[in-house]
Amino acid sequence: MQILHASTPDDYAATLAAHPRLLVDYYKDDCPGCRMLDMSLAKFATSDDAAGLVLLKVRLEVLGEDFFRDLGLRQTPTLALYRDGTEAARLAGFQAPGQIARAVGLYLATATADA
Repeated sequence: MQILHASTPDDYAATLAAHPRLLVDYYKDDCPGCRMLDMSLAKFATSDDAAGLVLLKVRLEVLGEDFFRDLGLRQTPTLALYRDGTEAARLAGFQAPGQIARAVGLYLATATADA
């Protein structure tokens, strides 16, 4: 799983447009749940379910509270799943590796798996 970081709203928009299967981790530095989600994502990244996915890390301290509010984010961490640039699901709070894998299987299945 490739990991990218958004440092501007333009980075964020370009990444959404460029990657058909994308996980977005909205987080902030002083959030214990965010650190726990990082550990889950690291474990998930080593699984077969993560093959071909891109993870975009979006930090509140970098893009700002207004950016987060404009997206309708109410808490960190929040993990969003995007398919072809459209949000398919949003998972608020800590997610275990198995929960992430289930959501990816449900919302980001490849075209081959859909057939």
